[in-house]
Amino acid sequence: MVNLTKLFCGAAQPADALRYGHGHGAPTSAAARRPIVVWNITRTCNLRCVHCYSDSYAKPYEGELTGAEAKTVLDDISAFKVPAVLFSGGEPLARPDLLDLIAYAVAKGLRVTLSTNGTLIDEAVAAKLKANNLTYVGISLDGIGPTNDQFRGVEGAFDRAVRGFRNCMAVGQKVGLRLTLTKRNCQDLHQIFDFIEKEGIQRACFYHLVYSGRGNAADELTNAEIRGALDIILERTEDFHKRGIEKEILTVDNHVDNAYIYLKLRERDPAYADKVYQWMKWNGGGANSSGVGISNIDTQGNVHPDQFWQTAILGNVRERPFSQIWTDNKITLLRHLRNRRPLLKGRCSSCRFQEICGGSFRVRAAQVHHDPWAPDPACYLTDEEIGIPAGTISAS
Repeated sequence: MVNLTKLFCGAAQPADALRYGHGHGAPTSAAARRPIVVWNITRTCNLRCVHCYSDSYAKPYEGELTGAEAKTVLDDISAFKVPAVLFSGGEPLARPDLLDLIAYAVAKGLRVTLSTNGTLIDEAVAAKLKANNLTYVGISLDGIGPTNDQFRGVEGAFDRAVRGFRNCMAVGQKVGLRLTLTKRNCQDLHQIFDFIEKEGIQRACFYHLVYSGRGNAADELTNAEIRGALDIILERTEDFHKRGIEKEILTVDNHVDNAYIYLKLRERDPAYADKVYQWMKWNGGGANSSGVGISNIDTQGNVHPDQFWQTAILGNVRERPFSQIWTDNKITLLRHLRNRRPLLKGRCSSCRFQEICGGSFRVRAAQVHHDPWAPDPACYLTDEEIGIPAGTISAS
């Protein structure tokens, strides 16, 4: 994650210690962090989102971890001292025992967050989430009104998600908005920021598209469109900050954003840009994300480097604990992900922003080029910007 409110505006943020290495509880290095566990607790979902990386539908799926098995995993990751577990799906609230698992995880001392489409959060569910001391609820909203409904594949999904936001806010449950940037919804960005302000939503995460499951590269923005979207997001983030409206605005799944922010800051305040560069360098970008600071457990218990890389199976929690899998340096992909920079190819290998981008998101390279060390196809910077003379580096 790239915290725009922190980097672009200089405002202190809740996860500065974990993300940028300063503040109470900061680890010795980003590489030394325990991973956040993204856990797809069920594949079942009541919507049909066009970009769904788990390719979920409104039906039951066989082989999902039982409640007892899930609690055994929670025992292990609690003892392993992961910083947080994020229950995702499918739609996690479609799983009947989700609230029980949340309560169990919190009782084990875990920081628990929820990724949901929000449509199942009625007043009673919102109250139960708050009562179970859930840290944060992230609700996906991929546009305003019809844009969101078309994206979600179900008419009325927007109104039901808005109800979910409001029900959470009414009981004092911290809530955030999650949006995936595609050709289908970028025209709604200003309206999304208006919505965030009007509804009092505390946090927003703007995800770059990952080509996994139903996520299709055909929906990807052009380089110019990505830059235009980032410019709007940065403009509106800075506007919130200048008006004293406290929000946490982040982008996710493309660490090229670090370099883009740095270049923009250099134009206005080189000294501050250099300070921000050091924060980014400590973070390491993609070099400390998949397989290091982020992990995934799927519905069947398989462990992956991140939630989008379902083709890379590192082990299964039914066979041995997550903590043992994650610390097994004999697993080749894990070992390589933890020292990936020497393996990068093409433009990524010679980029002057390697230490703040880290090769960005390796799963996109694997999906497009069938090589996890090839350049991230979602890099939107020019050869000149990354310090490569035009035409001197091959694409892969």
